[in-house]
Amino acid sequence: MNVKLNDNVLVIAGKDKGKTGRVVSTSPKAGRVTVQGVNLQKKHMKARKATDVSGIVEREGAIDVSNVMVICDKCGKATRVKHAFVEQDGKMKKVRVCKCGNVLDKAYKKQAKAADKKAEEAPKKRTRKRTAKTEAAAEEKKD
Repeated sequence: MNVKLNDNVLVIAGKDKGKTGRVVSTSPKAGRVTVQGVNLQKKHMKARKATDVSGIVEREGAIDVSNVMVICDKCGKATRVKHAFVEQDGKMKKVRVCKCGNVLDKAYKKQAKAADKKAEEAPKKRTRKRTAKTEAAAEEKKD
């Protein structure tokens, strides 16, 4: 399944065609996803306790995964998902990629950003206090 939890998707078929929303839940075995604000169904709820109130509740129903397309964060278009292998920490990692080249996996993006920050921050050169004092004294003698 190319759609994962918390992806922004566009519905491409059915009564809610053209609507966009965030994936709330996935069911890979059944091949279905639940999208926020799409395929709203009315359910009659009976009061189970004396303090509860019965009524009609609207909730999202599941739709087939083939009826949605992932929306790319970078280009903003609905796209078919392509898989690519990217090297990270000496290991090959399979990630989802848009046609524009943007990585769609949010977990991979976070890891890549953290790795970039570590590479940019060079560790400070550590010197012992005694060595630093002798260097400072040597410079004063030269002046």
